[in-house]
Amino acid sequence: MDKTMRTTWIKNAKCIVTCDENDNLYENGYIYIENGEIKEIGSSDPDNPKEFIADEIIDASNMIIYPGLINTHHHLYQYFTRNLPQVQNMELFDWLKTLYEIWKNIDADVIRYSSLLGMGELMKHGCTTCFDHHYVFPNQGGSQLIDAQFEAASNLGIRMFASRGSMDLSKKDGGLPPDSVVQDIDSILKDSERLVSKYHNPNKGSLRQVALAPCSPFSVSSDLLKESAILARSLGVRLHTHLTETIDEEKYTLERYGVRPLEYMERLGWIGNDVWFAHGIHFNEEELKLLADTGTGVAHCPISNMKLSSGIAKIPRMLELGVPVGLAVDGSASNDASNLMEEIRVSYLLHRLNSSKQAPSGYDILKIATNGSAKILGRNDIGQLAKGMMADLFMVDSTKAELVGADYDTKSMLATIGTKEPVALTMVQGEIVVKDGILQNIDEEKVAAEGRKVVKELLSK
Repeated sequence: MDKTMRTTWIKNAKCIVTCDENDNLYENGYIYIENGEIKEIGSSDPDNPKEFIADEIIDASNMIIYPGLINTHHHLYQYFTRNLPQVQNMELFDWLKTLYEIWKNIDADVIRYSSLLGMGELMKHGCTTCFDHHYVFPNQGGSQLIDAQFEAASNLGIRMFASRGSMDLSKKDGGLPPDSVVQDIDSILKDSERLVSKYHNPNKGSLRQVALAPCSPFSVSSDLLKESAILARSLGVRLHTHLTETIDEEKYTLERYGVRPLEYMERLGWIGNDVWFAHGIHFNEEELKLLADTGTGVAHCPISNMKLSSGIAKIPRMLELGVPVGLAVDGSASNDASNLMEEIRVSYLLHRLNSSKQAPSGYDILKIATNGSAKILGRNDIGQLAKGMMADLFMVDSTKAELVGADYDTKSMLATIGTKEPVALTMVQGEIVVKDGILQNIDEEKVAAEGRKVVKELLSK
């Protein structure tokens, strides 16, 4: 055996829910991993059990193993502005205007600790990949905010897909944000190139990727959207923004540009299988067909949409048409948590309420949070447990009292029953990053204490 190779053998799993192309479920399952990649997976015959020699052997008796969850839209910096009473009953535009007065004071410390704590919460509930949409760059906040996010991700051991977000329309230009958090196009594009060059790795198993992500049609100029699309394609990276989250946005583009939001974005080059939009609530039938025909994706954020009274995305119809759909928690300030496991259950229940028999099944929602999310991030090496895939996974202890009688359909269990507690184990690329509900690579108590100080300072400004 190559001395540089690291191997792991996971054995005796109660079952493995693979979410693979054939929806395989392996009872008495095993996974053999080499250097973070799954080399063998299946069910072990009790009379002739599979045996491997490995550096690390994990006895997964009583464990249900799932593919790592993939979060496709977040704003980690908002972790420090959760549960603020002044915004609890607001809808999106007023909510944003109020919170921008706090967000204009964020700095590298806010980014560092909100990233550690926000992604840490995700990991403790089974998430192994986080996409973050960061678009607030205060004049005095420093130029290394995305760098601080990547540093936090490295400390935690999570797979990080960051974005170079941007805004260039402030209040004086008819946008929502204050002048102090917008930038000129040249500065945005220059820093976008820097971050892609420094961090973006397009190869199989990449732990670090970058997308270009102007904020939204109501905080970004047409020129910035157009130039960002051109630059992204020249650099070979993906494009992301908010779209059709609210009726207010629809009114904005109709009044300002004379067209609905999707047509506006299409004119600027923002459509195709390298593009995904957050929310996508108010697309009409013709627009949904266009998304399906072009492979343009949607990140579904049900809890945030409910809290801000934005509406319900047409997920059953999207799935029927073949629109690529992933799951996401959205910003912590419009979700008040960073828990993709909870998002699975809420999404399942929301669509059952709204669509009855046409709603996705519990297993469908799990596959959206794994397969679907991987697809809209452009990844074919994560999102399922199969030979050749990266070993991103989590384990749920089936002996927990709250799961008694709940595990007869393990494929749907996370959607129909859910689990509030942290998972037993989370693994990213073959490395254990959460064990017994505890983050393994940082001192949680110390980071939480420092984070509280940063929150207090931010909210006192």
